Amino acid sequence: MDISPYTAPERLEVVSAKGKRLFAVEIAANFQTRAQGMMCRTKLADNEGMLFEFQDVAERAFWMNNTLIPLDIIYIAPDGRIVSIQKNARPLDRTPLPSQGMASGVLEVRGGMSDKLGLKPGDQVIHPFFQ
Repeated sequence: MDISPYTAPERLEVVSAKGKRLFAVEIAANFQTRAQGMMCRTKLADNEGMLFEFQDVAERAFWMNNTLIPLDIIYIAPDGRIVSIQKNARPLDRTPLPSQGMASGVLEVRGGMSDKLGLKPGDQVIHPFFQ
């Protein structure tokens, strides 16, 4: 039996010039879930993702170690504003992908989704984690 360390998916919304898009996101809010992230997964639907929640605000860098699918990595400020986006991060690549700004949250979605939705820095992410 596979027991997931993540909670049931929560609703998260992104708002861009193209409109709003809802996602069902797993929450990675502790060391164990943040360390595991999206590793070893072979699929991710267009409306799914993972929100990494940090209690501090800092420069962040993620990598794709043991991650088998391309992801867009979206760094988010405490107010829900998108700081930066690392698009189509390459599977299995250990190169750090920096936030290029201070972030308290990181949203990982299927690779290419940020372009499909027209997301850019300054756009808004709506979820209870962000003030």
